[in-house]
Amino acid sequence: MIEHKNNRVQPPYSLLAELTHRCPLHCPYCSNPLEMTLKDHELKTEEWCRVLTQAADLGVVEVHFSGGEPLLWGEDLEALIHHATRLEMYTNLITSGIGLTTEKALRLKDAGLANVQVSFQAGDAKLSDQIGGFKAFDQKRKAVQAVKEVGMHLSLNVVLHRLNIDSLDEIITLAEELEAGRLELANTQYYNWALLNREKLLPSREQIEQASKIYEEAISRIGNKMEIIWVIPDYYASTPKPCMGGWGAVALTVAPNGDVLPCPTAGMIEGISFENIQKSSLNQIWYESTSFNAFRGEVWMPETCRSCDLRHEDGGGCRCQAFALTGDATATDPACHMAPEHSIIEKAVQNANSSSEKPSSPVIYRNYLQHLK
Repeated sequence: MIEHKNNRVQPPYSLLAELTHRCPLHCPYCSNPLEMTLKDHELKTEEWCRVLTQAADLGVVEVHFSGGEPLLWGEDLEALIHHATRLEMYTNLITSGIGLTTEKALRLKDAGLANVQVSFQAGDAKLSDQIGGFKAFDQKRKAVQAVKEVGMHLSLNVVLHRLNIDSLDEIITLAEELEAGRLELANTQYYNWALLNREKLLPSREQIEQASKIYEEAISRIGNKMEIIWVIPDYYASTPKPCMGGWGAVALTVAPNGDVLPCPTAGMIEGISFENIQKSSLNQIWYESTSFNAFRGEVWMPETCRSCDLRHEDGGGCRCQAFALTGDATATDPACHMAPEHSIIEKAVQNANSSSEKPSSPVIYRNYLQHLK
């Protein structure tokens, strides 16, 4: 543990291991960067095993294997899960479900996988396939069946936005039918691909209010049979949520190329150089790197945040959102109603509520090859 200015740095709790940016889906809200890592630049099995060993030594107790689609990673996923299990870390697979057969699920379970989180785009096949840009709904159901057959814990994740939030009741019904232990209703965070599509994706206040009622009714009806997570999107809250529990506070992400980030989308911030696991250790990066210490504590905060009583709760808000909307990662998160540039949020919300007509801009689907054009 080291002392960083006015903040004592604690060991991280969680690691997000992004194995690849490749994915069969083309979701327009994807949080992957616009400039995605090519296959040839992805870390290999032995490099990821070194990452996991260093993470365990650092204090990490859970690892989430993600992407893109981690099942498309060309290396040995089972070896990583087995290695993490030997290191006594809880393992979770975050997947679209595409390619997850019963045989594959059984091998992953035998390697030590504890939980599988399968993403759905909606509660019915037509809308789900439309949003994902790929005919995947039936394959997802088969993947869920495979997870249940081998006896692993099942979580579902559905990113909510203007195109699917009106069918929240069908989404919850689907989760019940699939006997999920946990349902995460993740309102879209608007950066990267989602920011490109904000006009198409940001729901109206009426939609949010109706969805909140459906959620409350479901909680009352379902009780403890299934855990349901629901958080109001930043654009409709008066103050922002803390950035991943705080920048460099509880979690870290390793990108497919080995870049180590304080959160999955931090790589979008210009002007910050993030260190790579191939050149530096996780311990050095977590405690000593300029990038991880950039927004720890309160010294970096603008006066709007530094004198606010909420600074200990929200940590100044999301640095990625601040950069995405203002071009300045040190700015007060515009989601805060006291932010000097809160008008950016107000204008977006006004546009989302100004008309029942469909937005004029077309959906920009996530495209792995977009940056090659």
